[in-house]
Amino acid sequence: MAVHTGQSVAKAAGDFEVARGRSRGTGKPPGGLRRSLSTHWYAWAMVAPVVAVIGVIVGYPLVRGIYLSLTDANERNVERNIGVNHLPATYEFVGLDNYADALTGGQFLSTLGWTLVWTVSCVGLTFVLGLTLANILNRRIAGRSAYRMMLILPWAVPGFVSVFAWRFLYNEDRGFLNKLLAGGGIDAVPWLNDPTWAKFSVIAVNIWLGVPFMLVALLGGLQSIPGEMYEAAEMDGAGPWQRFRHITMPGLRSVSATVILLSTIWTFNMFPVIFLLTRGGPGEATQILVTQAYKFSFEISPRDFAQSSTWGVLILVLLMIFAVVYQRVLRKQGDTW
Repeated sequence: MAVHTGQSVAKAAGDFEVARGRSRGTGKPPGGLRRSLSTHWYAWAMVAPVVAVIGVIVGYPLVRGIYLSLTDANERNVERNIGVNHLPATYEFVGLDNYADALTGGQFLSTLGWTLVWTVSCVGLTFVLGLTLANILNRRIAGRSAYRMMLILPWAVPGFVSVFAWRFLYNEDRGFLNKLLAGGGIDAVPWLNDPTWAKFSVIAVNIWLGVPFMLVALLGGLQSIPGEMYEAAEMDGAGPWQRFRHITMPGLRSVSATVILLSTIWTFNMFPVIFLLTRGGPGEATQILVTQAYKFSFEISPRDFAQSSTWGVLILVLLMIFAVVYQRVLRKQGDTW
């Protein structure tokens, strides 16, 4: 038996060396793109239209925006038609001048500062509230299904409808919130007309819109944690805080990492809440990067397409840097994303 086993091992080793020598001789990896195309041609054919559409819808505007950010294009020098007359484009290539102006100017840095405060505040408070509500609704309480439905309702309502409803509530003269305060003898609060109150107001609305998503995601993560772990910890004398710290949070690590990343990207680019509620005002108090980029391209005169594209590319670069750093931090902690 030992002789046969040794011969089998030697033969297997010899076959492995021959196969490795053949692979080195050909220099081609097993399979390859050609084999994948011939074997999975149907899958490639199904995916190709989607890739083409995404390439046109996303790829072309991205390339066009990067190109315009390297020029001095504005409303007066782009190609346009006035009646029957066709005016060719006269804008010029300026290289990285727009990026230098944006990064060295005070407007971009001040807007970036408020955008970071806005993003961190919204994501942090949304996560804390979503986690709290998810822990409550994960227990057996009376009317749990009704509570879940009511808390998910803000997610089901279209965003612009919710923002307009909140704008009505924030109305300084006829808003419900100020009427409620007036009933208690408190003066009316300029919710959207004072810079400080306006910042609190837009953060509150965005949190109200974001909590349902965080709640649903974290509740699903909580339900995937085995209940036996909590029972064993309780039998060992672990208190509620210890169970939360050593079982709940580690069990939610992968879900939390995903929802925080998505929520950060969405909040950083949350155009509807700012634009529909305050339009960046009063003054420029609540202006974030994406609304300022929109303002360059559609509101000021002459419309500055180059500056708008520059801010858009910088927003993309900032989010890409954040995603890369975030991924590396997760890898160091032993998580995969």
